[in-house]
Amino acid sequence: MLRVSAPTSDELRRWRRHLADERAEAAVYRDLASRRTGEEREILLALAEAEGRHASHWEELLGEHVGEPRRGDVRFRVLAWLARHFGSVFVLALAQRAEARATYEADVDATPTMAADERIHEEVVRALATRGRNRLAGSFRAAVFGANDGLVSNLALVIGVAAAGTSTSVVLLTGLAGLLAGALSMGAGEYISVRSQRELLAASTPSPDAAEALPHLDVDANELTLVYRARGMSAEDAQQRADEVLADIALLGPASREFHADTRVEEHEAVGTDVGAALSSFCFFASGAVIPVLPFLLGLEGGVALLVAMVAVGVALLATGAVVGLISGGPPVQRALRQLAIGAGAAGVTHVLGTIFGTTLG
Repeated sequence: MLRVSAPTSDELRRWRRHLADERAEAAVYRDLASRRTGEEREILLALAEAEGRHASHWEELLGEHVGEPRRGDVRFRVLAWLARHFGSVFVLALAQRAEARATYEADVDATPTMAADERIHEEVVRALATRGRNRLAGSFRAAVFGANDGLVSNLALVIGVAAAGTSTSVVLLTGLAGLLAGALSMGAGEYISVRSQRELLAASTPSPDAAEALPHLDVDANELTLVYRARGMSAEDAQQRADEVLADIALLGPASREFHADTRVEEHEAVGTDVGAALSSFCFFASGAVIPVLPFLLGLEGGVALLVAMVAVGVALLATGAVVGLISGGPPVQRALRQLAIGAGAAGVTHVLGTIFGTTLG
């Protein structure tokens, strides 16, 4: 980029910041690539190379003013540390948000190509993060639902019973019973849910026996057309595809792979395993449900115990909400506050009901 005047101090400061950020972002992608193989590694290295080209643009603008290497923005430094030590979908979700905040469209010294690159990078990282989300979605869903159900339901139970005027020992016993009953119920329910879904998907998967019958079909009647029509193709497309498959079989022999490749049944990685989901749901429900009863287990009583329980649960709800926001690519603060509001609402309702029942029964 040709300039007719010397850069101002503000421009130099902005260019150096961009240069540091691009270098840091390239390091994040290289660190992530070092923990992966195959196609994902190649994609991440290509992203790092693109960030390197952007860094070269700012180096060229700075020229002799490039100065000593600066540290990138704190979010990139955090990302780099996480990528080196974890390299998980969590880091990709954070990188997706970082790409979404790119401001090159509004920077007169950035090229249109650089601005377009950043937008495309966001979609590339989104796709990579989606792969990771799909791989962990079953267990992650069970973990999040289990922890939040444990936090909210047991806090509501403890507050409701305490508001009715019962003794500390009864509140503690109720909380422990709620923990055990809820964890067992969540684990059993998650097992049945995932198991049933996997059985449903298995029932929808094409039978290999059908592929073996293809060479013996009547070419004129071509029953294979009905298969493709049942899978959602139009009559014309189904006829064309069936003719192609039978023609390939005539030339190459049985080709079950081609037959199965046309199925519309998706492989649902997000379903997860039934036992894994059940154990995850049980453990995370229990880990969440134990927090409201911890103050009572530690010997606290009355209002002090309830206050400590509410604060502890509030912090836990904020944390789980923020994690869900980061993993899903949403705003973590908003998700955290939403979780807190839901928990507070449930606790408030049960407190009111417990007070009413306690007054009525008392």
